Amino acid sequence: MRALVTRFVVAMRRFPQWAVAQLTFALLNLLKILPADPAIRFADRAMRWIGPKTSRHRLMQVNLANAFPEKSEAEREAIALAAWGHMGRMAAEYIFLDRLFDFDPFSEKTGRVEVSGIPIFLDLRDNPRPFIVFTAHSGNFEMLPVAGAAFGLYVTVLFRPPNNPYIAQKVFDFRAGRMGKLVPSHAGSSFALARQLEAGGGVGVLVDQKFNKGRETVFFGQKVKTNPLLAKLARQFNCEVYPARCIRLPDNRFRLEIEPAMTLPRDERGQLDVDATAQLLNDKVESWVREYPEQWLWYHDRWSIKRSL
Repeated sequence: MRALVTRFVVAMRRFPQWAVAQLTFALLNLLKILPADPAIRFADRAMRWIGPKTSRHRLMQVNLANAFPEKSEAEREAIALAAWGHMGRMAAEYIFLDRLFDFDPFSEKTGRVEVSGIPIFLDLRDNPRPFIVFTAHSGNFEMLPVAGAAFGLYVTVLFRPPNNPYIAQKVFDFRAGRMGKLVPSHAGSSFALARQLEAGGGVGVLVDQKFNKGRETVFFGQKVKTNPLLAKLARQFNCEVYPARCIRLPDNRFRLEIEPAMTLPRDERGQLDVDATAQLLNDKVESWVREYPEQWLWYHDRWSIKRSL
């Protein structure tokens, strides 16, 4: 009897998350009825309407004001609305990812997806060695490991599951079938990545997330905590580190870019400087965000501002 009561209490506590997940799945399934382009445009318009009505919009406005004090309020609000639209696009693109990603490395035909840095993909595939690819929450960053798989280059991807466990499982199942091996971000995730590098493979990480126990760095002129994991792994395995990003183009098209390996800073003893490397990653991400500010997820509390609002 006690076990039954315990299960009932747990179920009632999880019911709000279950309900939110079911509503989300229902809305996404409705979008499936439409062709990809109208569904993506609809999601864009819907989030431009819904987003400003949420509490996260205020956080987005503060983040933009701190990052771009030189821009007018109207300019920052336009970026915020466009950023909400890109979030809507991201959700819709999840549904149609198999159809959207039409890049064929063996074809000269141009489709929705173009890739810059093909020789780097091929070199990493044909000359196996430990390496790290990093990106940020910009554009449809989910396409990057899919692009690697298109070249026969599979990486172990570190990801942070959504807080909702029902949505998290759905997202994991979707990603696992298209992106190779996934490592949920938790206390033991660094060991899983280390094993992959030790075996001569590649790993992929997002580097623009808040990490309360991270190193003191600067991002858009403000102090932030940055996860030193990438720098520590690069130091331990002396491996190459490649920046990569996705850029949304007009007409629901995408450009995926992988850049040459970065030269990482070293200290006076010749060892990789973890703090300076963490700052270097921030500088790279900041340069990307400044180029396409509307494509970054400004509703993230990267600067730990939310508690002061």
